[in-house]
Amino acid sequence: MARLIVILDDQLSPALPSLQNAAADDVLLLAEVAAEASYVQHHKHKIILIFSAMRHFAAVLQQQGYQLCYIHYDSQSQIKCITDAVQHALTQYPHLQSIVITQCGEYRLQQEINNWQQRFSLPLQILSDDRFICDLPRFTRWAQGKKQLRMEYFYREMRRYTGLLMQGDTPEGGKWNYDTDNRKACPHDLQQIPPLHFAPDDITAEVIALVNQHFAANMGSADNFSYAVTGKDARRAFLHFVQQQLAQFGDYQDAMLLDQPFLFHSICSVYVNCGLLDVRWMCNKVQQAYQQGLVPLNAAEGFIRQLIGWREYVRGLYWLLMPDYKQYNGLNAERPLPGFYWHGNTQMRCMQQAVKSTIDHAYSHHIHRLMITGNFALLAGLSVKQVTDWYLAVYADAYEWVELPNTLGMVLFADGGVLASKPYAASGAYINRMSNYCKNCAYNVKHTTEADACPFNALYWDFLHRHQQQFGANPRLALAFANWQKRSDSDKAAILAKAANTLNRLEQL
Repeated sequence: MARLIVILDDQLSPALPSLQNAAADDVLLLAEVAAEASYVQHHKHKIILIFSAMRHFAAVLQQQGYQLCYIHYDSQSQIKCITDAVQHALTQYPHLQSIVITQCGEYRLQQEINNWQQRFSLPLQILSDDRFICDLPRFTRWAQGKKQLRMEYFYREMRRYTGLLMQGDTPEGGKWNYDTDNRKACPHDLQQIPPLHFAPDDITAEVIALVNQHFAANMGSADNFSYAVTGKDARRAFLHFVQQQLAQFGDYQDAMLLDQPFLFHSICSVYVNCGLLDVRWMCNKVQQAYQQGLVPLNAAEGFIRQLIGWREYVRGLYWLLMPDYKQYNGLNAERPLPGFYWHGNTQMRCMQQAVKSTIDHAYSHHIHRLMITGNFALLAGLSVKQVTDWYLAVYADAYEWVELPNTLGMVLFADGGVLASKPYAASGAYINRMSNYCKNCAYNVKHTTEADACPFNALYWDFLHRHQQQFGANPRLALAFANWQKRSDSDKAAILAKAANTLNRLEQL
């Protein structure tokens, strides 16, 4: 029975379950459609990455003898969405008798897919995505009956399940987590080892021209695109990270330095999230590097935790809690997103750096996202919907299953503590400790109420004051609240007045 095998734009992997046992009379469908390219205003680099990687993957599949139905982007086409593309393929190939697809990553699109059997009157088979280590039923079983769904305990189960960095039932080194060893500030003269970059080939050049024509208003410049767009080059990029960057990634993964957007980060989330890299292969390479004495344990553990801990955890949480999760707004945050999130024109040097990296590369590392753009959004009470839409739009590695829990839950604490045990709120002191941004800033990180005071400072205390009822009993915030209560009434009034003034003039910061 000939099948239509639908491959989505983040499923560009030869290990995709729906590709296994594909027969000669099956047809593989890949489609560049307007609905997926524009449901948020994606960064130019994200669109180039996906369209070029799709075209390269299609070429490999054709070389391997598969029948392909490939639909190129056309703004005038009547094929606007994946469902339209399926209809087109079934019309072109009337011998097809069923549809096969691997479960997609986004709730919105999965609901569309679920209607195909009724829409097309053909059997529909939706396969579990076994490129993830923890399937969704397993995550549901882990979560069942738990009052708190903390990543750390899920991560330990994944370590036991995979055997990564384990000695029998004992974690390598005797500890599960070396995060406390991964918070060093970089020496100011330390130079980053940049990730591996790739010159566009002819296929990518065609896509760049397409993006310049049809997505000219989107963030970024198409002309400095340099990501890998094939599995082979993505593996080269990851091995470069393991060999050149990983040893220092552990110590400095939370650090920030002026005009060094990558430091020792791999940027390989861009590749693994669209299917060009395999998580198990990546983790095995990192474990081998540790076993060979090439990298320290805190670096190997810290990286593996991101893949089999956070990545798998947020995916499970997303599917467990959707669709309600997307509507959570536990702190009633509704203030409009300031324009500098899009253009970076602000006197706050830290925000300049985080947004500049985002504009230039469709990338900024996790501390930029959590403790600069995210921390500011949390303190200022920026709209949950606008902030989550922004994170989804501007990063090349962003897909809703991974972006929404990280942003809504970890960054904004809008889920009321489902994901995180406390809000990641911080004053300018944290930024000063972990970076050299403050030294070059128009604002003084040591000041709170003065005219040149760092905006993060008054906003931090104002955030605690506004939410004392929610967080006053949180043991992880006890010291912060104690310090707030020690202040005189006049100091508190001055700080709150400064915060109010700051919130009233966000666009002028």
